[in-house]
Amino acid sequence: MWRSPSASSSALGRRGSVSLCACGSETSRSRGGMGGAYGIIDVHVHIMPWRMVRPEAAASMKRDARQFEELMRLMDDPDRFIALLDEAGVEKAGLINYVSPDIMGFTEEVNEFSARYARRYPDRLIPFGSVHPRFCKDPAGEMDRLADLGIRAIKLHPPHQLVYPNEYLNGLKALEVIYAKAIEYRMPVMIHTGTSIFPGARNKFGDPMHVDDVAVDFPELTLILAHGGRPLWMATCVFLLRRHRNVYMDISSIPPQNLLAYFPQLERLADKTMFGSDWPGPGVPGIKANIEAFRQLPISEEAKRKILRETALRVFGA
Repeated sequence: MWRSPSASSSALGRRGSVSLCACGSETSRSRGGMGGAYGIIDVHVHIMPWRMVRPEAAASMKRDARQFEELMRLMDDPDRFIALLDEAGVEKAGLINYVSPDIMGFTEEVNEFSARYARRYPDRLIPFGSVHPRFCKDPAGEMDRLADLGIRAIKLHPPHQLVYPNEYLNGLKALEVIYAKAIEYRMPVMIHTGTSIFPGARNKFGDPMHVDDVAVDFPELTLILAHGGRPLWMATCVFLLRRHRNVYMDISSIPPQNLLAYFPQLERLADKTMFGSDWPGPGVPGIKANIEAFRQLPISEEAKRKILRETALRVFGA
């Protein structure tokens, strides 16, 4: 078990700052697993308080029992997770956490978990947090609280939160507040696009075209389309990347060997694309395995470097 350092020694709680050092300290470089020319950034890893998860959702995760047992250990031990990142050559990772009590079992406590976990390695871990737009009674106050905790980015999961990203147009003002506060604190907002296999998920909410309104109405908001709309809406994601300067995507949960079949123009989209593994999501073999498969793609080394590192540095603040 691990104990978080005191708040006074934390690098968190910096309102308006999402600085992500491009090089890291001497300590982080030595731990960064940088066997190649640069450290990789995996923007999408689900280190979450999985003990909260509802039994029916846990069943999907437990299909790989050995991996689930390792996840339980990693959840309590940031040192162990950092060792896994080092072994994979990953310098920094995004800790994806979101609130979904009715579908997944994750309560607002995921925010404290994410901030506390990242506090151990603030130069290596990017804590994501969440405000549930349907359930939160004071979204402005909650966003202020997340900023004080040190949350650096927001995750919205429409199929698990049962909300369209543009529902503010129909009166759900909480979303408008969340987006405005994210701009104020310079927090990128990652939005799940595509389907979900978890029980209770409503996949109609995963259509990324609803993000088009958000990009238009909040041009200063950095938006990340998680999973690139897979598998139903990949062309829509490409359209949004090309149309909006503030829209990016990650390629998490897509088998790397299939990426060029889904995104033939991936090399031209490298400035808008970030690597993500979605580990330990169902069907994801591992962070290192995904990186190795991605490196085999017949695209330029420059494009690979952008996707594996440089685009994320720009999005999260170099």
